[in-house]
Amino acid sequence: MSDRMAVVVALAAASGALLERGPSPWVGVALAVLALAVHRPAALALAVLLLTGALAARAEAGLVGVVPGPFTGTVTLLGDPEPALGGGVSVDVRLDGGRHLEATARAPAAVAALALRAAGQRVRVTGRLERPPPGSDWLRRRHLAGRIAVDAVTAWSPGGIAARAANGVRATLERGAAALPERQRPLFLGFVLGDTRGQPVDVADDFRGAGLSHLLAVSGENVAFVLALAGPLLRRLTLRPRLVATLAVIGFFALVTRFEPSVLRASAMAALAVTASTLGREASRLRLLALAVTGLLIADPFLVRTTGFQLSVGASAGIVVLASRLSARLPGPRWLVAPLAVTIAAQAGVAPLLATAFGGVPLATVPANLLAAPAAGAVMVWGLGAGLVAGIAGARAAAVLHWPTGVLVGWIGAVAHWGATAPLGELGLRGLVVIAAGAAVLATPAPRLVRTAAGLAVAGAVAVPPVALALSGAPDGAVALGPGARLWRGGGGAVVVLDGRTRLDDVLQGLRQAGQRRIDVVVLRTAGAARADTVSALRRWGEIGRVLVPLHGVDGTTAVSAPLELRAGTLEVRVTPESGRLTVEVGRGPPV
Repeated sequence: MSDRMAVVVALAAASGALLERGPSPWVGVALAVLALAVHRPAALALAVLLLTGALAARAEAGLVGVVPGPFTGTVTLLGDPEPALGGGVSVDVRLDGGRHLEATARAPAAVAALALRAAGQRVRVTGRLERPPPGSDWLRRRHLAGRIAVDAVTAWSPGGIAARAANGVRATLERGAAALPERQRPLFLGFVLGDTRGQPVDVADDFRGAGLSHLLAVSGENVAFVLALAGPLLRRLTLRPRLVATLAVIGFFALVTRFEPSVLRASAMAALAVTASTLGREASRLRLLALAVTGLLIADPFLVRTTGFQLSVGASAGIVVLASRLSARLPGPRWLVAPLAVTIAAQAGVAPLLATAFGGVPLATVPANLLAAPAAGAVMVWGLGAGLVAGIAGARAAAVLHWPTGVLVGWIGAVAHWGATAPLGELGLRGLVVIAAGAAVLATPAPRLVRTAAGLAVAGAVAVPPVALALSGAPDGAVALGPGARLWRGGGGAVVVLDGRTRLDDVLQGLRQAGQRRIDVVVLRTAGAARADTVSALRRWGEIGRVLVPLHGVDGTTAVSAPLELRAGTLEVRVTPESGRLTVEVGRGPPV
């Protein structure tokens, strides 16, 4: 089977998984066996389409039948508990019968007990079974048939040997990372483990705004570094035992990093590459990617709808297809051209997804990746080896061992903040279409005049966002920043009003996309919004003036106990306390 047909088979697997319908899976299996026996790749593609469609339909049918009511039992954690929307913690769990549910604890005692647990551990809980809410596609993609509202956690056990070993590695890395500054710790764990649970909201927004979020997701580079660290031991083995040991290392690293979609893609490609090399079979990177995608979608058809999997496959496809060609055509020294080609290729692969799902591609992405990616690679290499030693050796040794880590993580954080605040804007879908068309023309032997025009079109598409941003400035008016959050601008003044429904990450992203880094007045209307972490995150994120809250104020805020009127630019703001809440009226006054 050629590389092109391998890609066709992978596309057939994705199509079947998206269709979610088909005959019995055994029909696809039988047709696949026949196609392989007679060497008919086209028939194999049809077989895979039927198979993934049938498996997706079967998985969908298995997500019904949860009967609401009281629940007491032991569940196995499928991930690490994370902060839940609206407070508390949540985690995916598996019942003894095999059904997957989302468990959420909100009572303080249950939150404290559940938050200490880790993936693979078994926990006995009491609570209530609930059906998933209408339209909860995000639960379906994770194979979750319903929810458990956890009232109490009464006992726990550490789980199997593999889970204990994986959690031991993570605990050792986390113990060593205690030597790092508080805001650098979650970044380090993100680089080496893909664990971003403790990441400050403003830092996460910086990485999104700079196009660097992928550095905090485990990828093929992480797997390669792990195999490099294990290389001296693996090379001591003979060929077949080395293959088994290498696959075991890949599988264990995937377990440690919690089988995230990007981890699955990277691990599958690495396992296929090692197996092909051991068997003496040539396999291009494109074929490895296609086979990995096909195998993963047969194992879990719902992956095709997961944004993390889509971005991982898109970035890998961009690198595989474009990186070497760009490297050969771009002028300049090799030390610059090689990473630049990889960065551009990866961004080209994910650009359509970013433009359609998130509204655009930050223009700061390419320079930010060139500046941050080498340091991130160094963190991965040094962090895994020295991080484990630091966790074993104790606090004093950890402080020394993690000094380089702190410098590297600090540099990456500074690059992310620069990229997120740089007035470059974002490329929308139209700009991406112009660039793609221009690049396609430049890659062909077209007449010189045509190639010049294509080059000018590409340059113009790149230049439009920052020029438009610089010329337009911040327009007056109201901007929605998400549920319960709104920005008003007028005459150079800015007012933001938030309530208890607000997600701070949505607010920061909305302000960044609106080009607003200075706010004169922030009103936190409810006690739920007036939290110290919200105020501190806003002050770290940008230039914040007065912060008004109901009842008792936290540090850096003003509690409003009587009607208050103030002005920001041409905006007139009236704040009135009513039953523990603040009522806000924002109007436009004459310029001063």
